[in-house]
Amino acid sequence: MQRSASRAVNQIVRVPATTLTSDAAKAGLNNPEAPIGSFIAVGSSGVGKTYSAECLAEDLFDDADALTVFDMSEFMEKHTVARLIGAPPGYAGYGEGGMLTNAVRRRPYQVILLDEVEKA
Repeated sequence: MQRSASRAVNQIVRVPATTLTSDAAKAGLNNPEAPIGSFIAVGSSGVGKTYSAECLAEDLFDDADALTVFDMSEFMEKHTVARLIGAPPGYAGYGEGGMLTNAVRRRPYQVILLDEVEKA
């Protein structure tokens, strides 16, 4: 996590929290049946929330492509959640999964960023 600490400016809270989580995961101290971590980043536009997720993906998995970003402003309407998690039983497309569920199936170990979640 040292790499992201040197790249991120004014990320005082992010660095210790993600560093501890990253170090614990790399040492095998996390629960393999649970997510490595769950974080909420808040702040004004341009302070580095998305960049922090990019750094975390690279630090945890040594791969910048280990980040999947969902623009949650696309899910403002109640019915659009099916695009994210899949259609409920009895509806067309049930069993096909949604964007989020399919992304997790394709790559179970990754960082998922729900960007603009306040707009969903």
